[in-house]
Amino acid sequence: MSANPGSAVQRQFRMHSVTRNDETRVRCSGRLSSDASESFKQQLKELIPQSRRIVLDLTDLTHMDSSGLGAVVAIYVSCKGAKCELELINLSRNVRELLGLTKVLSLFEACGSYGIKMP
Repeated sequence: MSANPGSAVQRQFRMHSVTRNDETRVRCSGRLSSDASESFKQQLKELIPQSRRIVLDLTDLTHMDSSGLGAVVAIYVSCKGAKCELELINLSRNVRELLGLTKVLSLFEACGSYGIKMP
């Protein structure tokens, strides 16, 4: 039985960031799991000093596990300490459920159906 080559590409985590003025938008795609969470966290922490606001666009994020969740929480803590605003937008149902089940969703303010914003 051969593996579907498209499925490996879909699982691979990718980030693309664009910085304008003091805001950085980071579009995430694929699976944010244990194999990608450390790199994700490092790359985002490097963006904090140059940004007053970081927007994580999770439109194409297909999966997040507990390691990915931990990385997002670590970024939240780092942003808070640096007086940098962190916003999550375009959450899938699965990611929203994970945040809700773990009570991490309570850290967020509702921002309509488009996404949620971290205080």
